[in-house]
Amino acid sequence: MFQDLRESNSSTFQVSEFILMGFPGIHSWQHWLSLPLALLYLLALTANILIVITVRQEASLHQPMYQFLGILAVVDMGLATTIMPKILAILWFNAKAIHRSECFAQMYAIHCLVAMESGIFVCMAIDRYVAICQPLRYPSIITEAFVIKVTVFMALRNCLAPIAVPVLAAQRNYCSRNQIEHCLCSNLGVTSLSCDDRKVNSINQLVLGWTLMGGDLGLIVLSYALILQSVLKLSSVEAASKALNTCTSHLILILFFYTAVIVISITHSAGMRVPLIPVLLNVLHNVIPPALNPMVYALKNKELRQALYKVFNLDTKGRR
Repeated sequence: MFQDLRESNSSTFQVSEFILMGFPGIHSWQHWLSLPLALLYLLALTANILIVITVRQEASLHQPMYQFLGILAVVDMGLATTIMPKILAILWFNAKAIHRSECFAQMYAIHCLVAMESGIFVCMAIDRYVAICQPLRYPSIITEAFVIKVTVFMALRNCLAPIAVPVLAAQRNYCSRNQIEHCLCSNLGVTSLSCDDRKVNSINQLVLGWTLMGGDLGLIVLSYALILQSVLKLSSVEAASKALNTCTSHLILILFFYTAVIVISITHSAGMRVPLIPVLLNVLHNVIPPALNPMVYALKNKELRQALYKVFNLDTKGRR
């Protein structure tokens, strides 16, 4: 049954709210997913808060690489918080209704924060490129002013570029259906309910994805190609290993992030017979990286790990 329809004029109806049905095909038992999702969300918040506190309080971490990690932690918390409270409300309290304006706001926030995460990965790749390929010039290039400038640039880029997504979605005519087979307001999921042509929305989504995410991925690949070229020229195997080791945690996060983005794009465009898969992948992509990123850095980065022990007064003996 379609809910909350309002008459905009004598002949045309517009839905005033959408109904997020949750995970398609498993509505009867989807509440069992709430526990792992809630634990992932709690882990993401806790781990990223610890990273922010540690980077802020420990003087040895007042370096561009860790400042970018702190910014990434804030973005990750924002991304997880954009979707998880509503998903848990659906699973726990059956609170499926979401107002149109709230739905479009969530759509915009998801696009902004995912693009911001991609942009921070570019900044971190540039930081590693200068540190390894231009080590003598690193202090003069990667300064505190540089970190502020690129962060502001990325914030402006990723706030302005996705504006067209909710604006175009809001211009569609939602005259009959309002049930979304998803647990968040994805662009294609919402616009698929419209009664008019949504080709412009699909084209805008494609162009946005290729220009932002594709451009960022291209810069990251270029940075690491130059890093690899520089490392291969080193005569000492130990020096090459040490240089690559500083990039390991960053590369793990990048591979996971962009692999998930590519897989989600393929499953959506392929129109899979099991719609649960792209929906579940979409949700997990917005909550697993925020939970995973701090742990990967803490496990792979000795300096950050020791700073965490120090800030929280843990015994550092035997933890080298």
